[in-house]
Amino acid sequence: MAHSADTEFSSPAEAPARKAGWVHAHCARLRSPYAAQDKPFASGSTNPDRKGSDIMLKINYMSTLFVGIDVSSKSNAVYAMDFEENKYISSSFGNNQPGADELADMIADCMQSHKNLDTVIVCLESTSVYSVHIANFLSSCEMLMPYKPCVFVVNPKTTANYRKSYIGMEKTDPADAFLIADFARVGRTKKLEPWRGSQFIALKRLTRHRMHLSECIAREKTYMVSNLYLKFSELQLLDGDDRPFGNIYGATSSAVLTEFLSPQEIIDLSEEELLAFLAEKSRNRISDISRTSELLRKAARDSYRLDKCMYEPLNVSLASSFNCIQAYQKEIKLIEQAIEKCISGMNPNAFLILKSIPGIGPVWASGILSEIGDITAFHSSDALAKYAGLYWLKNDSGDFTSEDNAVSKAGNPYLRYYLGEAANSVRRHVPEYADYYAKKYAEVSKHQHKRALALTSRKFVRLVFGLLVKNQLYTGEKLDSELNTESN
Repeated sequence: MAHSADTEFSSPAEAPARKAGWVHAHCARLRSPYAAQDKPFASGSTNPDRKGSDIMLKINYMSTLFVGIDVSSKSNAVYAMDFEENKYISSSFGNNQPGADELADMIADCMQSHKNLDTVIVCLESTSVYSVHIANFLSSCEMLMPYKPCVFVVNPKTTANYRKSYIGMEKTDPADAFLIADFARVGRTKKLEPWRGSQFIALKRLTRHRMHLSECIAREKTYMVSNLYLKFSELQLLDGDDRPFGNIYGATSSAVLTEFLSPQEIIDLSEEELLAFLAEKSRNRISDISRTSELLRKAARDSYRLDKCMYEPLNVSLASSFNCIQAYQKEIKLIEQAIEKCISGMNPNAFLILKSIPGIGPVWASGILSEIGDITAFHSSDALAKYAGLYWLKNDSGDFTSEDNAVSKAGNPYLRYYLGEAANSVRRHVPEYADYYAKKYAEVSKHQHKRALALTSRKFVRLVFGLLVKNQLYTGEKLDSELNTESN
């Protein structure tokens, strides 16, 4: 049942006073990032047009239609109102292409019938993959382009907190759609990042899939540890210079673990035969093959022996695990090629900028860019850090000030992961970051690495933001004072 905006859903007490005039919203148009920058890599210079109209779209809230969509897998509820809370649309449509076309028609008819409205803001919750299609469609629908549609996909936690301002509000799909529309009406979206468009979504799907494959490899390696120990106990436990192979999951180690039924077969093999086997499987890449042979024989002699009935099942299991790892590694290479192709179809400046930082390769660079999107969506490095969840929750009360505040982790977990891994790599290549990490590490006695890396990641965010905003390569020189975009 549809609900009227002027009955049950009264404005919350905390809502800002209604007022005319122009307010800013982060509604960057769908375009290639950095398209307005004619001179990339202008060292030591900034873009003078950065605070111009191509960065932020001025929206007159008094002439804006606010559309809230409650998304589900099969159907979506929609509610549309103006700034005065007048209801224009309260309906539902299928979460498919015909349903999306129907919604676009409803919005277009509404805008044509009410000449006082000239802008559309669409707000919907991030509901797994179910919100992707409708958000992408509405942000690029030609029928709606005259009305400058601006689409925001918000974290459900934010709307859940906003719901608390409505005491006793019922939980239904129409009510949820109203709530989301009102969330946009009171200006809660103006500092959020707008929908980025298909290119960034495509890149994000590739980079996240690469992460998924990497996690599959790590999970498979963890799983096969027990089988490794059962078959060749000493080989699995050896570490450092005592280990025959640098990578126990490499090609040579894989051949030893799967082609020899038991450690005893290695002992029974002649020295010449073992050397020839190692040379063949390693493709003559072992620098000191005699020492490798000696260490392997010693590991075989020191390993536990099993009943003969166990070796064949263990061999089958290990061979399967190695095959899975190799298959995942092959797929990762294909995904990386697709990532490179996807980035080349976009403006590659940002990608080259991040790769210019020592320790940052294509994996971290592409991952960071896929999650950030267009840097112009963020008005400062603080905003970018908050989006990643790299900020600390204050715990103050009266005269008490906590000195042990936890990282929020309420932001984008993928971006936080990429920034953390990238910062950890950068500190190994850049003395400034190594010194900063060491300083923060020594300040506390507990959770030293975790804390120091989080703080180093926050410092790295400032570098990333500064380089991308200034559109310049990393030179090792400290950036000028941080350049912020126009703040809301």
